[in-house]
Amino acid sequence: MPDSIDPNLRAKVDQIRKTLHRANYRYYVLDDPEMADSEYDRLMQELLHLEDAHPGLFEATSPTAKVGSPPVSKLDTSVHTIPMLSLDNGFSDADIRDFDQRVKRFLETEGDVLYTAEPKIDGVAVEVVYVNGKLTTASTRGDGIRGEVITANVATIGSVPLELQPASSQADPPALLELRGEVYIDKAGFEALNRKQLENDQKTFANPRNAAAGSLRQLDSKVTAGRPLKAFFYGIGACKGLTFSSQAQMLEHIKQLGFSVNPLIRSRLTVDQILDFYRELDRQRHDLPYEIDGMVIKVDRFDYQQTLGSKARSPRWAIAYKFKSVQATTHVRAIEIQVGRTGALTPVAHLAPVNIGGVMVSRATLHNEEEIAKKDIRIGDTVFIERAGDVIPKVVKVVTSLRTGREEVFDMPQTCPVCGSQAVRENTGGDRLEAVSRCANINCPAQLKERVKHFASKGAFDIEGLGDKLVDQLLTKELIASPADLFHLTSEKVAELERMGAKSAQNLIEAIAHSKQQVTLARFIYALGIRHIGESAAGLLATAFGDLDAVMNATADQLTAVDGIGEIMVDSLKAYFAAQGNRDLVASLRDAGIAPAHAPKAPAVSTLSGKTFVLTGKLNILTRNNARKQIEQAGGKVTGSVSRKTDYLLAGDAAGAKLQKAQALGVTVIDEQTFLDLIQGEGT
Repeated sequence: MPDSIDPNLRAKVDQIRKTLHRANYRYYVLDDPEMADSEYDRLMQELLHLEDAHPGLFEATSPTAKVGSPPVSKLDTSVHTIPMLSLDNGFSDADIRDFDQRVKRFLETEGDVLYTAEPKIDGVAVEVVYVNGKLTTASTRGDGIRGEVITANVATIGSVPLELQPASSQADPPALLELRGEVYIDKAGFEALNRKQLENDQKTFANPRNAAAGSLRQLDSKVTAGRPLKAFFYGIGACKGLTFSSQAQMLEHIKQLGFSVNPLIRSRLTVDQILDFYRELDRQRHDLPYEIDGMVIKVDRFDYQQTLGSKARSPRWAIAYKFKSVQATTHVRAIEIQVGRTGALTPVAHLAPVNIGGVMVSRATLHNEEEIAKKDIRIGDTVFIERAGDVIPKVVKVVTSLRTGREEVFDMPQTCPVCGSQAVRENTGGDRLEAVSRCANINCPAQLKERVKHFASKGAFDIEGLGDKLVDQLLTKELIASPADLFHLTSEKVAELERMGAKSAQNLIEAIAHSKQQVTLARFIYALGIRHIGESAAGLLATAFGDLDAVMNATADQLTAVDGIGEIMVDSLKAYFAAQGNRDLVASLRDAGIAPAHAPKAPAVSTLSGKTFVLTGKLNILTRNNARKQIEQAGGKVTGSVSRKTDYLLAGDAAGAKLQKAQALGVTVIDEQTFLDLIQGEGT
């Protein structure tokens, strides 16, 4: 039965919350506190006591959420209203000038385009959603379409408001506000966190970004509350109740609402000023209190952004200018061979550990024996190491002047180090051999392990809980001999494995069973691990053929006809499905009850292929999403703004400025029925 709460008590609690929200805003956003820490702590404790004594008073956006909420069993997922796209990268001034020229060509302007430049924080991208001024959902970027829900964890971050500050005394909060930002841990916080981990005999974190990511994905938000997380916000998703004309205006307004905005951001810069600012940032990056790995450059005007639109994975109106990789000097202690799922033998250098850009590096791939020979890398050498794109460690060069004569030349093994089978280099045409040596034994345990890991990976069957160590155990105990065997495991057998109790075993079996139901044709093709066939190519094949048997039995000409599938991919597909063992695997998976959902087959010929549509006004027969899907399935594309490049304007009721512009430019204007006739092939 709900508490009967005294109105005076409720008013008191509301006033304490208002005071604490304002204190958080002054402290985290304005860096100008107006309340002593002791007073803040006193009010927080009073609020905690009142909410504990009167549960009916508690609200999800209370400042007490900063200390964490009860643990959850797993993280749910949610779909972003507007996709969180990744960014194209630039690595030189020429790349940025090329970007500026592309923007101008698309906008059909010769004058200067002005940009906003933002330090690229090395953290974790998140989206926060506010409804009527209150935080309702927070999620990770995920795959850009769907992210993991981390609301309780984000609520613990001091620089994330639980309720929006009023932008003015009269302003009502926006009905909906979706903001994008970066959660990070600064350098001092990272060092303090690792000291605390060591004191508690716990594993330390490799770098601030990993620490932030791990903290955000905690199932117990009280753990997150103990981590020194911060956030900067820089982008907007869906919004109702606010309008902005530019990136600069939006940033200024969201700061008034209570969000932390990086003070180093500069707006309304020409491309020359952008390049000057980049060099200034590069000089001061190591003195900043947080890690940055470059600069994000955005077209400032929102109408320009809308006109430019997006490509499949990235917006045309933004680019990341990455800093040059950080280098360090270390020694090659040893070189070992790793065996991948396709049998590739990859040499890996074991290095004397060295700190590069805040990350301890002790291994670096050497790619293949040709790479080793070209750079003359020897065991015992002193080498320059860099993290390419500030991420992947690689050997840049050998310091030959420091050789002592005791260095050892590395010889690529002629046999697989795991199974002892012959290592071969395939002929790629003429007299040229492939650079990579491969184990010829398709039953090699190392290949099998990597194939199973790939099969269970996120872009494939996405089997939750099936990690490296568990795959090792399943193979060692001979519980599986192929990916298909996963679907015949029992919880009793799995429970016998190390660190696998009855509950964990049952969870794994349920995850495996679930994967059978959710796998699409594209995921199924990708899961097979066919050389040169990644997630994108698998999606193209699924859409083009719509059926697994059609893909397996397709001729070379049919495969080549698929836009995006090249000759190397065709050869790989034909070789894979020509092998009886691979066909047997597919048959075993089908016998296990796996029937991947068929993809809608793309039309063989479409008069709309390559045509550009713009939608405007209120549609009555179709929804906009449905119209967009039909256009894309017919090979067309949808953009947000009318230009000379627009082929059709689909105009519904109450069409406004876009209709006028289309008529002025001579763009073909169609209504819904004409559009349906076009889609069905009945129109002209």
